[in-house]
Amino acid sequence: MRNDNASQISDVAKVISDSPWHMEVLRTVRKLELPDWMIGAGFVRNAIWDQLHEFVLFTSLADIDVIYFDPLHTNASLDSDIEYTLDGILPGMPWSVRNQARMHIRNNDRPYTSSEDAIGHWIEVPTCIAVRLERDDTLNVFAPHGLQDLLNLDVRPTPSGIRKPEIYRKRILAKDWQRIWPKLQIHLNE
Repeated sequence: MRNDNASQISDVAKVISDSPWHMEVLRTVRKLELPDWMIGAGFVRNAIWDQLHEFVLFTSLADIDVIYFDPLHTNASLDSDIEYTLDGILPGMPWSVRNQARMHIRNNDRPYTSSEDAIGHWIEVPTCIAVRLERDDTLNVFAPHGLQDLLNLDVRPTPSGIRKPEIYRKRILAKDWQRIWPKLQIHLNE
């Protein structure tokens, strides 16, 4: 993978667009026309780490993190309704849908202004990445903290992770990512 930002975005987009499974998931979510939607976290992160580890198959996901931003409809039951709808279109997937317009409360952050702002508050840098398939089939990559850590196999806390060191440490230990991707460099003391 290359070093300049435009090339990194292109490289990440290519990994996702070359995967029929990822594209089917993106097309499915796009059908719902959710406001400011994207799919993030492991959906992108794991695919890139798998590629960098030269895995033949993608690592399975615990969930597919579909996020959107709708400050006018923040009832959590709507997220469940969307998961149900997605399961009706593409069954058997581990859908996890969250309206980021209310997630700042759970995360003890200031109110988020968009989905991209919300993912910038996630705890570790290589997880702060998402993609959206636009109506014209353009694949947009969102990485508020850049792609360098993801592509260098570095795991370090975001500013939110630095402010919440215990949450960061617990998450890193629980995920046990180095067992799956041994080339990762985990940074605990940032």
